[in-house]
Amino acid sequence: MSQNINEFKICTLASHSALQILKGARDEGFKNIAICERRHLRAYESFRVADEIILVDSFSELPGLDQQLKDKGGILIPHGSLVNALNTDEINALQLNYYGNKHVLPWESDRKLQREWLSNAGLTLPRIYSNASEIDGPVIIKFDGAGGGKGYFLAHTPEEFETKIKQHPERGYIIQEYVIGAPMYMHFFQSSLTGELEIMGFDRRYESNVDSVGRIAAKDQLDLEIETSYNIVGNTPLVIRESLLSRVLEMGERAVEASKKIDGIGLFGPFCLEAVITPELEFFVFEISARIVAGTNPYISGSPYTDIRYNEPMSTGRRIAREVKLAIEQDDLERIFSK
Repeated sequence: MSQNINEFKICTLASHSALQILKGARDEGFKNIAICERRHLRAYESFRVADEIILVDSFSELPGLDQQLKDKGGILIPHGSLVNALNTDEINALQLNYYGNKHVLPWESDRKLQREWLSNAGLTLPRIYSNASEIDGPVIIKFDGAGGGKGYFLAHTPEEFETKIKQHPERGYIIQEYVIGAPMYMHFFQSSLTGELEIMGFDRRYESNVDSVGRIAAKDQLDLEIETSYNIVGNTPLVIRESLLSRVLEMGERAVEASKKIDGIGLFGPFCLEAVITPELEFFVFEISARIVAGTNPYISGSPYTDIRYNEPMSTGRRIAREVKLAIEQDDLERIFSK
């Protein structure tokens, strides 16, 4: 028996990209639910975009809401805050409908597995140093998890690394070559219904305090002994050179195809390839996010690329809701939910 849109509610954690997810659900005719930490209630009440708000003290309480949300016809849309709040086992244990493929999450959260994935896709990757003693130039130290760049730091020598890493005991990390170039975050949507890959937009991160250091003269930087930080505070929209779009699509398609080796199904829905483009226009891909990223937030009314494709406002949040609606209309929900 066919189901209809009124039997379901789009739900998400009230953080990260929730505003566009909730609005996108409404734009496609869904009721929605925001699971909101009490300290952030004011914002979600102010924007009046949530049909229902469930208050929690911490997002870690989500497993306790599992049956309640399932009974409401909840469809959980994952984003960075979910990945940060719950571990893979906790996410896998959720019984409510989950949009996307849970099986790719361990490959996103484990940087070694992620590198294997991107390498299998044939993408150009920055060098990874297996030991600090190998450091022979600028490197960036990245910590595990979806922490928004918090704590990342630069080092140039083994001695500098050893001094700085002491401030981060018991955190998993990688030592990655620091590639000089223009940062570029590429947003995609892979439809499991049509098999087509769509470009949703591009952004660059606005990071504190590294994006303000360049406004200070080099002499003053040295005198002030400023330590750069990469904690993300916002995102800036970008439009890429049109001649590079075919290469971007090819990289996205390779990432999707390589993901099928994980479980035979692979990546679908929104995802992001994070890269640096060198002066020679070479793409170094250093990370993949296997769900919606906050860099899509500047495009709640659509990006230049979704304007061309859809000729109507189409955020990534709304594109997710549309895919869900199409699956309901086609009685094909199994293709968009994790088992």
